[in-house]
Amino acid sequence: MSDMLVKLYDLPEVEPLVRRLAELGIAIRRAMPSEKHLVTSWVGRTFGAGWASECDVAFAREPVSCFIASGGGQIVGFCCYESTCRNFFGPMGVAESHRGRGVGRALTLSSLQAMAQMGYAYAIIGGVGPADFYARVAGAEVIRDSSPGIYRDRLRENAS
Repeated sequence: MSDMLVKLYDLPEVEPLVRRLAELGIAIRRAMPSEKHLVTSWVGRTFGAGWASECDVAFAREPVSCFIASGGGQIVGFCCYESTCRNFFGPMGVAESHRGRGVGRALTLSSLQAMAQMGYAYAIIGGVGPADFYARVAGAEVIRDSSPGIYRDRLRENAS
């Protein structure tokens, strides 16, 4: 999977989307340090140990570099940045039951705008699965010759 590049100075506004989701009972916000165990456990159960490990790193940042979506007292999505590498976006995931409502879009734009506020002009989305989603939501473009990139399996490469 290739990496993608996003212009952070040319992002769509996220606030109208966050307000619309709030009207539907879904809150988008930065995770709190006290929620680390809840968020990383949910990410691990829903998306696997690798993403849970990256999410864990996001809680070591100040401010926490993880946004969550919640509804009905439950986590329904998450998005991290600066977890694997500086200036890297991801991982991001939404529970199947909440896909197609704009939750992933709101989480993505919230995180990318936070990166812009840190002073970055561009962000890298590493090892992209849904390239069409990121192109549509944030204008991301594939970085040529970027696969396998940072996510290559170094443990298997060095096993002999």
